[in-house]
Parts: sequence; C-alpha cells; structure tokens
Amino acid sequence: MKMDRRRFLQTGAVLGAAAATGCMEGDAGSGEEAAPAAEATVEPLYRISLAEWSYFRELFGPSLSALADGSFGEVLQTDPRSLYEGELDHLDFPARARGLGIEAVEYVNTFFFDRARDQEYLAELKSRCDGEGVTSLLIMCDAEGDIGAPDPADRAQTVENHHKWVEAAAFLGCHSVRVNAASAGSFEEQQKLAADGLRQLCEYADGHDIDVLVENHGGISSNGEWLSGTLAMVDHPRIGSLPDFGNFRISEEPEEWYDRYQGVTELMPFARAVSAKSYNFDENGDETATDYERMMRIVLDAGYRGWVGIEFEGPMAADDGIVKTKELLERLREDLAPEYA
Repeated sequence: MKMDRRRFLQTGAVLGAAAATGCMEGDAGSGEEAAPAAEATVEPLYRISLAEWSYFRELFGPSLSALADGSFGEVLQTDPRSLYEGELDHLDFPARARGLGIEAVEYVNTFFFDRARDQEYLAELKSRCDGEGVTSLLIMCDAEGDIGAPDPADRAQTVENHHKWVEAAAFLGCHSVRVNAASAGSFEEQQKLAADGLRQLCEYADGHDIDVLVENHGGISSNGEWLSGTLAMVDHPRIGSLPDFGNFRISEEPEEWYDRYQGVTELMPFARAVSAKSYNFDENGDETATDYERMMRIVLDAGYRGWVGIEFEGPMAADDGIVKTKELLERLREDLAPEYA
C-alpha cells in the first residue's frame, strides 16, 4: 500500500444522501418509521502485519550456528534446505501469524531460498494463506548479490537473481519485494551504482505489477540521507522504501549509528511498508530501544496509512515478543486515532 493511498470515511456524504432521499429517522410525510442509518466501518490508522524474521530461531533451529561461524552464505547457496532444522516450517508461518490474530505476512527469501520457481510449493503456500485468511504482502530478499556492484556484469547478475523473487511475489499476491542497496565506492558513486541496479530491477518488476522497496539494512544503506537520495535518483514509479525502526548501524568498527528518528523521517516520503523492529519491553509495555509513540507519529505525519510489520528480534520467546509488539502498536493506534483520523 503506497503512502499516499489514504482511506477516508465519507460519513457526511452518506448522511447527506440519506437525508436527500428521505431515509433519515423521523422523515416527515413518509407515514412509516424510517429504517436506522447503516453503521459505517471506520478504517484503522494502520494495519498490523508480521515479518517472518521474527521466527528466525524457530525456523533455523540448530543451524543458527551457520550464522555465527560465517558459513551461512555458502550453505545457503549449496544446500539451503539443510538450514531449515527448526521446529517451525516456512509453510506453517501463515497459520502461526493467524493464531496470534495477525492477518498479513511478510516473507524472507532465505527460508525458502531454492523454491522461488517451485510452482507446486508456492501454490501450497498460497493455498495455506487463503485457508487462513492471510494476505501475503512482500518478500524480503537477501543473499542475491550487490545491486550496486561496481562491475556492470555483476550488477546485472544481481538484478537477474532477483527476477525469480519478483515472479514469486506476483504469484503469491504480494505488492512488493524488499531488496538491499549494497554497493562500493564513495558516497556519490554508491548512490549512482545502486540507483542504476534498482532502476533495472524496477523496470523488470513493472511488468509484474510489483514494487521494489529498499530497507535501511546496514552499511551505507543505514544512512537515511544516502538512501533517500538514492531512491530519488532511481526516479521510477515502482521504487519505494521500507523504513526499519532499528537497522541504523552503519559500521561496527568503529561503531557508528545513524539517528533512527531522523532516518525514518527521511525515508517515509518513499515508504510503501514499515518495519516495527522490537527487542525488549518495560513494565508498561513500551519498547526499550525505540520511542514507539515518537516513531509512529513520524510515520503518520508522513501520511502513511498502510501496513506496519512487526519484526521482533529480542531474547524472549518469539510469540511473546510478537504479542507485546502487537499490543503496543494497537494501543498507540487507539491513542492516536482522535488526532490522526
């Protein structure tokens, strides 16, 4: 859902039309008691979805060690199914989300890395979503190369590597794929290189009615000024952002962080999805790393009324952390409704 796609309740228009046709209660001259006006449904400020990464521990299980020892990338490319040793199967993710009262999901490609063109598998996933009444929103794509690679051939290969995920997203009924804007070189060089790769992918995705979103996801992409400038440079109607509340670490050594509130503010004009990253909560149910009210005001002030995706990464059990994040988002949605509705 694009940020400028707002839904307004036309209550006044409905009531005006009812009055004009004599359908209001107590209508003079009808001789009959008028039927009560139909109740209108108020759309929420935003809807809440769930990112699959919230279950990364349960999906990977013992194979999480591959993330720690540096072998993950190699194993993912050579034998991805060996990584899925956890108690949760990717196909069961929609049902798990629905069990928590969440009606939309965001996939991560690394949990079905070799299945992008497996039509039988995708059909089963789609069938399970339909059975649960769950909407597929997007696929987060990792480990497919640097879309801003300096070598044109490498850049083109990365773009091609994403084609299958664009196709899978279209098959599942998603609106977008999320990609990374990794590159190399100076600030300006990386912008030009990443913008070129992203535009190439947008041109392909356009034929499948799929948007291409970029997340602040480490390195220079966590610099909100750089990423927003890169997206503007792409200059394609399919390009957008997926601002993440927590992914603003630019480097580890030396440790450098970009201000998360400034970064989200800079990315919101391009937002077509939002990632509500969470880790821990205090006794009041507030997230301890991010001022959620401040962040949601930034989101709403930008005019965004789409899906807000929970992405829990904290130490507690995944379901517990997801529920706490959901309750926080629901509380803020209720509190802020009078101001933003």
